[in-house]
Amino acid sequence: MVKTFQAYLPPTNRTYSCVHCRAHLASHDELISKSFQGSQGRAYLFNSVVNVACGQAEERVLLTGLHAVADIYCECCKTPLGWKYEHAFESSQKYKEGKYIIELAHMIKENKWD
Repeated sequence: MVKTFQAYLPPTNRTYSCVHCRAHLASHDELISKSFQGSQGRAYLFNSVVNVACGQAEERVLLTGLHAVADIYCECCKTPLGWKYEHAFESSQKYKEGKYIIELAHMIKENKWD
């Protein structure tokens, strides 16, 4: 059985994929920062992602203050991956709005990393 993903990233790009089903999640070109902390360890902040579904937004107090975030899941295998920043209540955190956190525990590197 062959899995069909919603979106495939170009094979020439360095890609981050779901560790469980190998669905493409983000291009390395969309990486903003490697200096984030998720609930299960280190996490990366991305500008945009593919093959990801969003849950309902809710307010949470994170390390950097109060944010409205929505949990994100792999569209293909339904694994929780991280969250999307919907709203930042502090002006210094506004740059995160509309961006995505994916925890390292849930992704692998593929394509052209040598």
